[in-house]
Amino acid sequence: MGTRRAIVFFGAHPDDESFGVGATLAQYAASGVSAYYVCSTGGEAGTVAPEHIKGFASVAELRSKELKCAAEALGLAGLIMLGYRDSGMPGSEDNKSPGSLAAADLDEVVGRMVKVIREVKPQVIITHDPSTDYGHPDHIATHKAALQAFHAAGDPERYPETGPSFQPQKLYFGVRPHGTMKWIVRLMPLFGQDPHHGGRNKDIDMTRMVSTEYPLHAVIRLSKRATESRRKAAACHASQGGGRPRPGPFRLVQIIQRLQGPRDYFTRVYPNSGPKKREKDLFSRVE
Repeated sequence: MGTRRAIVFFGAHPDDESFGVGATLAQYAASGVSAYYVCSTGGEAGTVAPEHIKGFASVAELRSKELKCAAEALGLAGLIMLGYRDSGMPGSEDNKSPGSLAAADLDEVVGRMVKVIREVKPQVIITHDPSTDYGHPDHIATHKAALQAFHAAGDPERYPETGPSFQPQKLYFGVRPHGTMKWIVRLMPLFGQDPHHGGRNKDIDMTRMVSTEYPLHAVIRLSKRATESRRKAAACHASQGGGRPRPGPFRLVQIIQRLQGPRDYFTRVYPNSGPKKREKDLFSRVE
């Protein structure tokens, strides 16, 4: 392929890149692909322990430093912030805060994403799946906007102020294997954990993550180098638990995955037709 290869992940918060598709981004970056993370918010509403905030003027400043550390660990070509405020969990006052993503006009968010696409010119785009994990407003907004931006970027009549049109060729959701998540939810009670009240603040309903099963169109086998890059990137997000041993059932799943060989999983949204055989490369059939 004679043109420059580029891949963009549209995510909601600082740490979504490392706790999600980070190893895939690192693997492509190491192979010469220009990999970018476009982060919708600054993560201001994230819970941070006092020992982590020392020396920082705000949670946003802390999480910005952590994100830059992670981007370097992954070898990203660029880190782009859309500039919205973290909206917090569903129903919180942060949802209504001025500048929050949840309160933003969707058309405006799409426009900012279109500008990025037209400037970076990625052949491949990744974003959150429709269930948006545990229903966080910022994941939902990012998902909706990224889907619209993927198609709008190729339409010269839409957002002409953002530059010449450019149409990416492939769109994926980063997903978790349904079977794996079902096992985690089933095992949590055995470790004294409530799957309906997971996470640091007990405000995450893990059962929502198994409510929908997404087809696996692409499975990326990850190199040792890529998984080590993801480990280092996750450790950068110390304020959000990165680098700590995963508890209970998550630890068991990690052991199983290590024996099977590390992989990242994707659902292909566009094109929605093609070879039935699972892809091993997100750039497969890219012109």
